[in-house]
Amino acid sequence: MSNPYHLLATGFGSGLSPIIPGTIGSLVSIILWLLLIQLPWYIYSVIATLSIYVGVYACQKTAKDMQEHDHKSIVWDEFIGMHITLIDLPVNNWEWVLGGFLIFRVLDIWKPWPIRWFDSNLHNGIGIIVDDIVAGILSVMMIYIIEQIINL
Repeated sequence: MSNPYHLLATGFGSGLSPIIPGTIGSLVSIILWLLLIQLPWYIYSVIATLSIYVGVYACQKTAKDMQEHDHKSIVWDEFIGMHITLIDLPVNNWEWVLGGFLIFRVLDIWKPWPIRWFDSNLHNGIGIIVDDIVAGILSVMMIYIIEQIINL
C-alpha cells in the first residue's frame, strides 16, 4: 500500500477486504462522497472528473502490477460509479443513499446490457472504470424514475 496508485485503485485499502471487496469499496466510497458534497458543485465536478482520469491510470497500473486485468481488490471503479449514482439524489438522506447503493450494486454485479458490453469490450484502465460509469448513469436514471413514481 506504499504505492499511491495501488492505494487509490484499492479504494484506500477497502478493496483488500477478504469478503465482498466491491461492496465494501462501494460502502467506503459513501464516506468520501459525504465529504465531497460539502463542496460547491463546480469543485465537486472538477474533483469527480479528475478522479476518473487519475483512476484510469491508477487502475491500469495496479492491474499491470498485479498481472490481472481487473483484480477483485481494484475498487476505485466502484467509487466512481457510486459518486455518479449519488450525484443528484432527490434528498440527501439515508434512505435515498441506501437505495442508490443497492441499485448500483445490483447493476454492477449483474451487469445487464449495456454495462456488460463495456465490461467485455474495453480493456486496460478505461475498461475497468467505464462499466461502472455506465452502471452509475443507469442508477441515476432509475433513481429519477423512482422519484417520479413516488411523487405521482
